[in-house]
Amino acid sequence: MQKIKILNVEIDNWSKKELLDNLKSGVIFTPNVDHIIKLQRDPEFIQAYSMSDYKLCDSQIVMYASKFLGTPIKEKISGSDLLPIFCNYHKNNQEIKIFLLGAAQGVAYKAQKIINQKIGRTIVVNTYSPPFGFDKDEAECQKIVDIINNSDATVLVIGLGAPKQEKWLYKYKDSLKYIKIFMALGATIDFEAGNIKRAPKWMSEIGLEWLFRLFCEPKRLWKRYLLDDIPFFFLILKQKLNLYINKDSKDTSQTLLIDKY
Repeated sequence: MQKIKILNVEIDNWSKKELLDNLKSGVIFTPNVDHIIKLQRDPEFIQAYSMSDYKLCDSQIVMYASKFLGTPIKEKISGSDLLPIFCNYHKNNQEIKIFLLGAAQGVAYKAQKIINQKIGRTIVVNTYSPPFGFDKDEAECQKIVDIINNSDATVLVIGLGAPKQEKWLYKYKDSLKYIKIFMALGATIDFEAGNIKRAPKWMSEIGLEWLFRLFCEPKRLWKRYLLDDIPFFFLILKQKLNLYINKDSKDTSQTLLIDKY
């Protein structure tokens, strides 16, 4: 499968159908502009990203960048699109049992009820919404591992926001004995529960989903979209001109802080 290099991220050039037909196991991350910018300066995030088996384009802006670089990505596969089509694809596959980890108290449970009602079976078998700061609490993290291991789930959908969700998976993935597919899907649980509105399709298709989300959550997202992510365009120009210096996991291996054990 062809991989498309966007700065220091190699994005898998799958269509939705190709992905669903081939996805049997592995770790899925969904790089967007914000992920890619964080990957320029966060060695722990780079290391966590290195464990992913599938990196799927989650941004129309990244799609435009790939075309500008002369290596177009086939299709945007955002996390908010992936979960519903994955559930529908496996609606009759009893081996697919999903655990939802993330969102505010009660939101994941609401998403579970909505998804199961749509699919017509209990495809989401359990949920957990961890307390604020849980990732700094080893006892709480071990509790989460135990809940997932006792849930009968084979698929974990984690929606804690980047880079927290990817770093948590890097540290605890090997402790999740029965999970075959790991999906780090950001706000997807909130979308499924109706807790956060999705952008209109036309806005998503032309690359303005960020503007809709900024309008809905200005206090939380203004800095991300209006300050932090702006250097992306300059860096893409540098890549086009062969001036970009790659920052991969090998370059930062001596500075990593994550302890898997």
